[in-house]
Amino acid sequence: MNFYIVEDDVSVINNLEDIIESNNLGNVCGSSGEKVPNPAEIIASAPDVVLVDFLMPNVDGIQVVSALRELGCTAKCIMISQVSNKELIMKAYNAGVDFFISKPINVIEIKRVIENITRQIQMEHTLSNIRKMFQAEVSSAPEREDKDIPVRKLQYILNQLGMSGEKGSKDILTVCQYLYEQDKTSMAEENIGKLCEILSDNPKSMEQRIRRAIAKGMSNLANLGIEDFMNDTFTRYSSTLFSFEGIKTEMDFIRGKRASGGKINIKKFINGLLIFMDQ
Repeated sequence: MNFYIVEDDVSVINNLEDIIESNNLGNVCGSSGEKVPNPAEIIASAPDVVLVDFLMPNVDGIQVVSALRELGCTAKCIMISQVSNKELIMKAYNAGVDFFISKPINVIEIKRVIENITRQIQMEHTLSNIRKMFQAEVSSAPEREDKDIPVRKLQYILNQLGMSGEKGSKDILTVCQYLYEQDKTSMAEENIGKLCEILSDNPKSMEQRIRRAIAKGMSNLANLGIEDFMNDTFTRYSSTLFSFEGIKTEMDFIRGKRASGGKINIKKFINGLLIFMDQ
């Protein structure tokens, strides 16, 4: 794993480099230091992950990430920030940020986030191999328009729901990718247990991980709705990936008004993701 650090404080760069390399998380292939970050130079360093400071003297981290994405950079971007403003955080995610790390820098948090990022990259490679395998099997059939839908679209949604760190997120993406490659646009005629048997050597564990991850997403979304009922993320996903009644029950549970939370529906959740894949 190669890391590029976009940070104007040399002491912070040295600290991050020490944490990354002493914990065997990867290698630092470059840093911007006190100079204005150059997106082309960053891309030329071929990083797998770019660590970006949010607040810098001449340019902010969101501008750097936006410029990288416009140039086609697919490296994972981790924003380092003290900012807690929800609008700015959402703006950062929309620009292409994958994760946030809070200042002051904490070794445990950095390790956790980087390990999550590493798992995501490995998962993308696995899904890419699955996609190639199925494409090879149907190579004689006419190709469907827009067949190569980026996994990043679903990862972004799971990030918004605070689920990307859950083990079941990988399983959810695997199921969605499999259904997409099979030209399945709905779970209506599918059984999650049967799908897990196809995709895993331990189908029961896979299904349990999926349920736990979706439950975590519901809880996070319900908490978001309690804070801001008109939040874009809440309004977008509360009825497309979950039943609104389930979300409302979860909100009441969090408020202490119910003894149990809302019930998840795996089929509805995956159906919603499949719809977003085709948009």
